Amino acid sequence: MTPDELEAARDRIVPDVVGDGLRVLFCGINPGLMTAATGHHFARPGNRFWPVLHASGFTPRRLDPSEQSELVRYGLGITNVVARASARADELTHEEYREGGRILEEKVRRLRPHWLAVAGVTAYRVAFGDKKAKIGPQTRTIGDTRIWALPNPSGLNAHWTLPTMAEEYGRLRIAAEAEG
Repeated sequence: MTPDELEAARDRIVPDVVGDGLRVLFCGINPGLMTAATGHHFARPGNRFWPVLHASGFTPRRLDPSEQSELVRYGLGITNVVARASARADELTHEEYREGGRILEEKVRRLRPHWLAVAGVTAYRVAFGDKKAKIGPQTRTIGDTRIWALPNPSGLNAHWTLPTMAEEYGRLRIAAEAEG
């Protein structure tokens, strides 16, 4: 992918991966340029979402971003807090996060997943106005949907290793499985 192809993907919208009866709807911050250029969520090679999803037991094997539609078979989906693609999350405004949180809440009320898993506690804090949120299950719900704040799988989030991230995602998987 050339720099020009990546730049051409700026502000594109990447369709959600969703279906009926989701156990967990994973929610990224917003699509990166590689994701927007390919149309596949968490597509940047350094992003650890797909390896962590497998290592935590959500998928029986490591899926490639191009196989994202298979997630629905496992009761999983993907969306984003902010729909538009950017090179970095710090290009987003607080207003975009808050509006994204409002839209996300509507989406969750419509889809009714058992869990909304926001991959990025800072994004969760801003989108939902919860400045003290920490990684893990949240007290807030959206209808019957529970919320879990997860570490951001970006390679830039270096203080979370793949094993520690997989452990946290695994905690969510166990909670989701316990609910049926």
